[in-house]
Formats: sequence, C-alpha cells, structure tokens
Amino acid sequence: MLNGTWKKRRISESLANRVLQAAEDNGYALNIQASVLRRDKSDIVGMIIPKYDNRFFGAIAERFEEAMRAEGRFPVITCTQRDAALEVEAARGLLSYQVDCLVACGATDPDRIAELCRAAGVPTINLDLPGSLAPSIISDSYSAARELTGLILDACARDLGLAGPLTFIGGRLDDHNTKERRRGFLDAHAARGITVPETAILTPGYAPARARAALEALPVRPRGIFVNSTITLEGVVHWIQSLDPAVAAAIRYGTFDYDPFGALLPQSVGMVEQDVAGLVAELLRQMAKGAEAPRRVINVPCILRTPTARP
Repeated sequence: MLNGTWKKRRISESLANRVLQAAEDNGYALNIQASVLRRDKSDIVGMIIPKYDNRFFGAIAERFEEAMRAEGRFPVITCTQRDAALEVEAARGLLSYQVDCLVACGATDPDRIAELCRAAGVPTINLDLPGSLAPSIISDSYSAARELTGLILDACARDLGLAGPLTFIGGRLDDHNTKERRRGFLDAHAARGITVPETAILTPGYAPARARAALEALPVRPRGIFVNSTITLEGVVHWIQSLDPAVAAAIRYGTFDYDPFGALLPQSVGMVEQDVAGLVAELLRQMAKGAEAPRRVINVPCILRTPTARP
C-alpha cells in the first residue's frame, strides 16, 4: 500500500489514508530495493552529470527530477566531476539499483556507459554530449556559436571600429561541444572573408585560472572575445578587471552559456542560453519511445540573449 497500489486493489481511500498515516506516525517507509523484486519495473531512473556548481547542469538536474517525480518515478542523480572512472563507477552503482533507464549527461565516455547498460539490458540516453551507441540529445552548438560570433563581430565593428578576427577561449579540442562551437566560430568569420589564425583559438580547458593565464600570455591583447563557457568567463572577467579601466572599456565579448548576472557586465554583448526545458522535454519523449537507432542525434536550438532581449 505504501507504493500507491491501493488504488488498483479496491481499497477505500479512507482506509488507505489511515494506513498511510499510521505508517508515517511509526516511521515506516517504502523499501524501494525490496519492492523492485516484486515488479518488472523499478520506476527508478538514473542520471549522471559532470558538475553541480554549473548553472546549466544544475538546471538540467532540477528539471529532470521534477519531471520524473511528476511521472511517479524515483530519480537518482550523481555527479562524476568529468572523471571517466567515476562515470563507470556511478553507472555500475545505478545499474545495481535496477534502474529502468540511465541518462548520461555530459559524460566524457558515453559509449562505455552505453556498453555497461546494454550488458545489463537497460536503455540509456546521452544528454549534452553525444555517443555512438545510444540516442543523443544535444544543444545545437554550431548554429548558436555562429550566430554569437556574428553578434560579437558586429559589436566590435560598431563600437570599436575593429574588423579583425576574434579570440576564441575555453574548452578542450577533444570535446564535442568545443569542436562544434569552434566550427561555428570559424564559419562566421569565413562568411565575412576574415581569416582566423590558429593562435586566436585558445583551448586550455574550462578552468577560470587557465583562461586568465592564457589571455595574459598573449603578445597582443585581444579586444573581441568568444568565451566558451560561463566557467571560463570567470577567468576572462578577472583578466579584464586587472586592466586599466580605459583599456577594459574597449573590449567586447560574448559567452556560450547563460548567467543572468554575467549578462549585466558592461563589455558583454550577448550570451547563448541552452534550452534546458527543450532538452528535458526531448529526453522525456525519447524515454517514452524506448529504444531507437543508437546513432540518432537530436539537436535542440539554443536561445541567443542580448542586452535588449533578456528574459
């Protein structure tokens, strides 16, 4: 009765309420693992995410949990710090709870997770970063990066009289999202006949300290910057604050990822917001469909936020 099945067993609501109240008064709780043994499904759904302190991943986790609870499922979310070994450990732990589905969000090695799930007969879906062994739902990084680059180039031309290439900073070149954003960045320049030297592509990782160090090491100070992540933006802002105010005022940048406070900074011309609601809605549709072609990749459009187009 504690699992809500009284509605299917011709038990009156008044009796059910008395039993549930007695259980609460005496500290009883449903043993989920034990109840799994009596059912074909556990109604437990697992999610692996890389970070809790990132606004995007935090929003994904929160909306996913709300959606699962609304469907009467029990969500279990674990953070793996972008560590492939921790991802495997987490996947094995979630599988031991007999999850009905495992969502690999931002996983560094989604195919390894998919292999473990396949061996256990559990469907898996990739979110944020794609894999080749399970369906993948990702943001359209290429289109958004191309649009953001155009916005920064326009601002540099309008405000600073600059027509040269921007500097791209943040991320890792072995990371799918960085590759797609770099591709959009380069194509936006090419569409205007602007050549981007390799020295203008800085990919020291996402860490703020590395971003600041990379900017400080440049022989020529950049004035137009594409910032690849709000994590990297912290380092860019610290670098700008270290400059003379007049020099800092002559810098324009845009950021891939959105932060409402970051959007208010004076040199920011725009930020790309990934559509968390759209990503999770597509995830729910994919979960309802069940297994599909593993190589299918679903791109969800992003939202470009400008100082005059804030939510």
